Amino acid sequence: MRKVLLKNPRLILAACLTLFALSASAQTLDTVRQRGALVCGSNTGLAGFGLPDDRGQWRGFDIDYCRAVAAAIFGDPDKVKFVPLSGKDRFTALQSGEVDLLSRNTTWTQSREAGQGLLFAGINYFDGQSFLVRKTLGLDSAKKLSGASICVQQGTTSELNLADYFRKFGLHAETVVFTTADEAIKAYDSGRCDAFTTDGSALYAERMKTSHPDDHVVLQEIISKEPFGPVVRQGDDRWFNLVKWTHFALLDAEELGVTSANVEEMRNSDNPEIRRLLGVEGDFGAGLGLSADWVARIVRAVGNYGEIFERNLGQDSPLKIPRGFNAQWRQGGLQYAPPVR
Repeated sequence: MRKVLLKNPRLILAACLTLFALSASAQTLDTVRQRGALVCGSNTGLAGFGLPDDRGQWRGFDIDYCRAVAAAIFGDPDKVKFVPLSGKDRFTALQSGEVDLLSRNTTWTQSREAGQGLLFAGINYFDGQSFLVRKTLGLDSAKKLSGASICVQQGTTSELNLADYFRKFGLHAETVVFTTADEAIKAYDSGRCDAFTTDGSALYAERMKTSHPDDHVVLQEIISKEPFGPVVRQGDDRWFNLVKWTHFALLDAEELGVTSANVEEMRNSDNPEIRRLLGVEGDFGAGLGLSADWVARIVRAVGNYGEIFERNLGQDSPLKIPRGFNAQWRQGGLQYAPPVR
């Protein structure tokens, strides 16, 4: 083993980062409290998920997840520092302790979790990879892109999925790789590529960056499973549980009809599930290192899952993305959370 490590500097770096993360992450909640703010790794800029507004305030679906965690800890969703991270740098930043939490349209895969010392705290967005093409091409299937040039971002699952898809169907395409999604969409818009591929949700946002958005269409064909979720380092079960149950609490609140507008009223509900969720009965925050009203803090600050989805990605946003698989399980979707009890 020693000889293998000495011959491979990348393995040495990965091993060192993992050891550092395991030793440094065991008291993440205490570190965050002492610092007085959560440090959250975000996208460098993706509409709907994570993007500064014209006043420099970060907005988006993933941003609200960070704000929810901050609200659970401090009772204040603004006690967050956002660190923009590229697809290439995001895991190193988390492993090294530069950020406490990664909330950045990141796909849960076996190799990322088992091979890089990371843990995914649930699936907060079910997505799948597709293609953005010009309407003038008249395409209705990705299989008709054989021989085309396709822009893709480096260091993402999209790069591997693209190769796998064309290999599976015996097709050929010229892959044009770029460091950032912004570089890739600019190249596509300039005519350098015939198509741009990434997660379907991101394509709706990236299409808005083109010179003439109405000239482009997102193909309905999905070529992969892309389950997104917040990511933490291995080695700190309490922190992992806190982030995971923040996600579950957002879903449970929506299912039980608890919103940012009625959360105070709901504390007077006779429904035992709602009373437990909002900390009126029992103390289910103690095991997470939080106050009994931790869920009420979250919903008061950012709303429930449905509210977060609709204002950032859904019908109340410019993207108008349907809930689809991200609907609650009772509405035909896949979002389902264990109960707080």
